[in-house]
Amino acid sequence: MTTFKPLENSDIEIIVRMQQEFYAIDNYPIDIGISKKLFVEFIENETLGKAWLILENKIPVGFVILTFSFMFEYQGKIGILDELYLLEKARGKGIGKKAIDFVKTEALKLKLKVLYLEVENHNENAQKLYIASDFIFHHRKLMKYTVK
Repeated sequence: MTTFKPLENSDIEIIVRMQQEFYAIDNYPIDIGISKKLFVEFIENETLGKAWLILENKIPVGFVILTFSFMFEYQGKIGILDELYLLEKARGKGIGKKAIDFVKTEALKLKLKVLYLEVENHNENAQKLYIASDFIFHHRKLMKYTVK
């Protein structure tokens, strides 16, 4: 049975370990100490978003992080599905779909107007999951500026 446990400080070690595995897939840099501090800040400040461990039969098999932003275009608070990760042994079993459905239900409860997410071009399995869950490719291009 798949359940979603709100992240607590006692879960930080577990989620950071999984986050390291997640980031390694695409060779993203990660500073474990900074990640731990960010999770403490994230948990303490509910206006930033929400995070959950994904449990299968009470065993952690992944996590999902939903962050918040505000956009006038959408008339209020929006959500960003910032990270969704499943351990390799948990993939292909419908848990990802359950996680997306859970986040969509939470978005309704939180009165979010829109959910955004990023997906790597090469991650076709994730793209199929999101498309099957009614996400669409946005016609705009994502751009970024790193504040120095």
